[in-house]
Amino acid sequence: MKVVWCITGAGHLLRESFEVMKKLKKHGIKITTLVSRAGEEVVKMYGLMEDLYKISNNNYYEELIFEREHPYSAPITGRLSLGKYDYLISTPTTGNTVAKVVNGIADTLVTNAIAQAGKGFVKCIIVPVDYEEGIVTTRLPFSIDREKCTLCKACVEVCKNNAIVVNFDETSSKSFMEIILSKCVGCGKCKEICQYDAVIAGKEIKMRVRKIDAENTRKLKDLEDTIVLKHPYEIIDILLKKP
Repeated sequence: MKVVWCITGAGHLLRESFEVMKKLKKHGIKITTLVSRAGEEVVKMYGLMEDLYKISNNNYYEELIFEREHPYSAPITGRLSLGKYDYLISTPTTGNTVAKVVNGIADTLVTNAIAQAGKGFVKCIIVPVDYEEGIVTTRLPFSIDREKCTLCKACVEVCKNNAIVVNFDETSSKSFMEIILSKCVGCGKCKEICQYDAVIAGKEIKMRVRKIDAENTRKLKDLEDTIVLKHPYEIIDILLKKP
């Protein structure tokens, strides 16, 4: 079985999506991965880039395609319009991507791939992060607890990407350490070296799913050959044919 897997710029359900990708890979399913510009940034922040290269290792039908390197009209979309894949899977899928898809906009690598899949009779499985109205719990990438941090700067010295800086809070007139997530690759070395346990990985926060985003998700279900799921784990049952 051959699938195209799209990753957009959402952190929610990202780790879970990677778990599913790894399991499908073990069952012999070939995965070509398309990564949006924002998706690439988020994958790095969560320290999953190495895993991504193992999943899609650039063999035929197992390519790793970044939007920054390929226009949205990349040849891969032509394969989709010709029905060369069994499924297109998009997870995690941001509200922005969903909004474009349901309004027929195909101006990015991922949205064009989804459009071409529909034209090529390739079934689409989409897991939106904004599935229904309400509150969802998600996990953040690395951050620093200001209450525990002593400004020892050991984390600064160990970070090879210059992702940790000292900033100043004018309100409290205090300095604090901050991780610049656009530079962070999620290696975890800062957490390993911090003797004060001030570096946090995977802090949980609550976020609201807006009414407009949930409505767009409902519209997805009206698209031809499109399956909308609440969680990426459900993909396993579909692709591995579990009852």
